[in-house]
Amino acid sequence: MTTMLDYIAEEQTSLTTILAEFIFDKKQLADVKHYLILATGSSFNACLAAKYYMESTAPIYIDIQEPFNFLHYGKVDPKVDLVIAVSQSGKSTSTIQAVEKITKAQNIKTIAMTSDVTSPITKVVDTVFDLNMGIEKVGFVTKGYSATVLNLMLVALAAAKEADFLTADEVTQELSDIRSAVMNIDSVIAKSIDFFETHKEAFKLGQRFIAMGYGPNWGTAKEFETKFTETVRKPAQGFELEAYMHGPYLEADQDHTLIYIETDSSLKERSIALRSYMSEYVKDSFTITTDKSDDINTLALGVTVSEKISPLLLIIPFQYLAYQTATAQGIDLCKRIFDDFDEVLKSKI
Repeated sequence: MTTMLDYIAEEQTSLTTILAEFIFDKKQLADVKHYLILATGSSFNACLAAKYYMESTAPIYIDIQEPFNFLHYGKVDPKVDLVIAVSQSGKSTSTIQAVEKITKAQNIKTIAMTSDVTSPITKVVDTVFDLNMGIEKVGFVTKGYSATVLNLMLVALAAAKEADFLTADEVTQELSDIRSAVMNIDSVIAKSIDFFETHKEAFKLGQRFIAMGYGPNWGTAKEFETKFTETVRKPAQGFELEAYMHGPYLEADQDHTLIYIETDSSLKERSIALRSYMSEYVKDSFTITTDKSDDINTLALGVTVSEKISPLLLIIPFQYLAYQTATAQGIDLCKRIFDDFDEVLKSKI
């Protein structure tokens, strides 16, 4: 039976294929400046992780909305000239209905990004974009998350090229930097395996998990929250670094495991200061960083990667840790639960 681990192991190959085969109709991006992205769950987290890359690479502005809330309470900004609906399965009821609401109200270009080009969402948009990583049959998406982040980055590069915001040489360099990051995925998996084995007992006994990130890795922290909640089924939250300091820290006690996501940024010292302060109040403190480190509590990837590209690598340890922590805590992820949930709640078509 296929598991999360199988899809994690496929990520380097899948993302390499996406890079090699990426094709986007640049006409869709002509004169487009303001993007409204509709996504929920892991798709939302992926968009949040890609947002900084997109806005810093191309002359565009990104607004990410949860489709259910947008459908019932939202209002389309008149500046929006492109809607991207992200749904890996293509069956998200709220996302489909939100797109239908927009198209009825305004004449705006719509694109569906999905791994199933025959799914229901493809019937309500102008253009269908294949995430090009196959259909993930395990409910706890991993490969699909990473594929979504990468494809959104590549869409931004296409937009930058179309707008002459980057030169051909600059686009080539960006692609080279992304490719270099992707080629490190397998080594990150290997380091994640070693890290878990070292701290297996801590994760096995963990009762409350919190991750904190900044910049694009706020999205990584939110995907940590999604993956740990789905798999470990113990309280888990992902916070933007500063947001954690404005109240949530007051909950900390000896049941808490805190994980800090760090990149080479001016905000890194802020993260280090928080880690130093909180260490005596919680059960365990771990760090996952793109830098090098000899600290036993730090999973150091030791790769040269820009902060805006780093989410492609920093999510991998959390995907692996989610599966292994759940397994260590006695949860059989192959055993389905809540089988009638989508049927009863109509969350997916």
